[in-house]
Amino acid sequence: MGLPAGDTQLVQIMDVALADAARRAGDWLACRPGCTQCCYGAFAVNGLDVARLRAGLEALSATDSSAAEAVRKRARAWIAEFSSDFPGDPTTGVLGTTEDDQARFEDFADDAPCPALNPATGLCDVYEWRPMTCRVFGPPTRMEGGDDQTPSLGCCELCFIGTSESEIAACEMPVPHELEAELVTETGNSDETVVAFALLS
Repeated sequence: MGLPAGDTQLVQIMDVALADAARRAGDWLACRPGCTQCCYGAFAVNGLDVARLRAGLEALSATDSSAAEAVRKRARAWIAEFSSDFPGDPTTGVLGTTEDDQARFEDFADDAPCPALNPATGLCDVYEWRPMTCRVFGPPTRMEGGDDQTPSLGCCELCFIGTSESEIAACEMPVPHELEAELVTETGNSDETVVAFALLS
């Protein structure tokens, strides 16, 4: 299945939320073009992220085929380097769900640059189609998961240096988890993978 129509709404909501959080944060938010700390290390992406990345790479192919092929080349190189230790199925790229797989994923490819990161510019070549993890990294957000009924507020370690918890909380960026979950269900893909496999799927 392709990208659900509702993803456009999700992206618009996130763009508005990010702009508002950035306005409230001002110089406390260190995120700028060329700051790439969050572009290193593997992280899980869901079926919606996969569909969006696939659509983005197709759009990039239509406007700049050489840039798209460079992304694919970096993705192939990433898989060649890290698939032997992949905590899941290295053929399909589906992440494992056992406790052992999840424990191995904690330290997996921690220093590896994302294949979408352009090493010459320090920019993401598929920025408009980036995964949700990338869209929420930086400003303070409450992420779902864990045993606590009230997820903790977290932000990039480069941001909000020297500020108080209340000042950080005042810049919180809301995340529409329920809408994202609905759209993931629409894709029909409940598996998780990583960006490199998503770009080549």
